[in-house]
Order: sequence, then structure tokens, then C-alpha cells
Amino acid sequence: MGLAVLCLVLVAAAALVYRVARLGPVTVAPFAAGRAVLQLGCVAVVLAAALAHLWLSVLVLLVMFGAAVFTVVRRARAGWSAVWLTVGLGGGLLATLPPMLFSGVVPLTGVALVPIGGILLGGTMTATSLVTRRALDALSERYGEVEAALSLGFTDRDARLEVIRPTATDALLPGVDQTRTVGLVTLPGAFVGVLLASGSAVQAAAVQVLVLVGLLLAQSCAVAATIELVARGRVYRPAP
Repeated sequence: MGLAVLCLVLVAAAALVYRVARLGPVTVAPFAAGRAVLQLGCVAVVLAAALAHLWLSVLVLLVMFGAAVFTVVRRARAGWSAVWLTVGLGGGLLATLPPMLFSGVVPLTGVALVPIGGILLGGTMTATSLVTRRALDALSERYGEVEAALSLGFTDRDARLEVIRPTATDALLPGVDQTRTVGLVTLPGAFVGVLLASGSAVQAAAVQVLVLVGLLLAQSCAVAATIELVARGRVYRPAP
């Protein structure tokens, strides 16, 4: 009851700030909070059953992957060509999760597979969405530079890469900064989660390091695959 009352007070305060500062409709915060409660309630019910069975956990992870693909495709605004971004997302996840499982560091159980896989997938999705939009925007805004490179004898792929490669750095920067500043500026979710689950500070730090280095690999693989797909013309923004 105390949690429910506190959450209602916080949401009401957020709505009041929206009203006073004219940040947008007053209903933004309450609707977002209500949606979060509904979604997390449904997820909690599903996970309560899924985590007890490995095959159900794998199914949950596949559903999460499908949702991530849908989100990336929608944000890319690249029409049907954005389906190719599945390669980047899948590549990032496959480069990271299997070694964690096969090494035995992450146990092959639902309670470990879904949280670790979800964190890796979420970070990879964000990086893929960001690099795709930045790369396609760069090609549109700097089309003259692409034409100039072509006139100098560059191939289509190399000419596009000259323009879009800097966007890869921008997409990877949040993950790199998070890794550099962990423990100094922020305490990420994996660390806090282990502590709240009565784990030791050493265990929490070990899990967080594993997650962060996994994210570095997953995001770099996904971004590298994505800029290659854009450079080769597999992912493109349809003409209006």
C-alpha cells in the first residue's frame, strides 16, 4: 500500500510540473505510468511461468527479439528494406549470448537467460536504431559528397561509407560512456538488481562487468553490420 501511494504521489507531482511549466499535456505522465504498470504486470505474470521452464524462457526471448526488430524497423523509416536490420540485431546477440552460456559463466536457466538476454537485446536495439537513422540522414543531407566520391572513382559502397562511418561512433558512444563511468556516475540495473536480491557487492560488480563488456561487443557487431547494410544499399529510405 505504501508503494502504491508513493507512486501515485510521484505521478501527480510529475503531472503538476507538466502543467505549471507547460511541458505538454497533463495526461502524459499518468498515461505513461499506467501503461508501465499494465505492461510490467503482464510481464510479471508471464515470467513467473516462463522462468520455471527453459523452453518457455527461450520463447519469451524470441518474442522480445521480435519486438526489438519491430521497434528498429519503425524508427528507421526505411520501409521494407529495414527488415535487413534483423541481421544486425541478431548478429549482435549471437556474438555475445552463446559464449556466455557455453562458457558456463551464465547458467542455462530461464532466470539467467531472460534478464541477460533482455539487457543485451535492449542495448543493441538502441544502438541499431540510432546508427540507422543517423546513417540514412547523413546520406540524404550529404548526397553531394557521395556523388563527389563516385566521381573520383570510389565504388558505391565506399562512397557511402565515407559519409556514414562517423555515425557509427555516435551510435556507440552511449554504451562506451556507460562503461567508462560505471560506479562513478551511475550504478546500472544489473548491479542494483543483484544487490537487491541479497547478493554481495563483489557478485554485483562481476555481473555488471559481464553485462557491460557483452554490450560493447553486441553493439559494435550490430552497428558494424548496419553501416555495411546501408553502404551496400540494402537498407535505404524510400523516395517520398
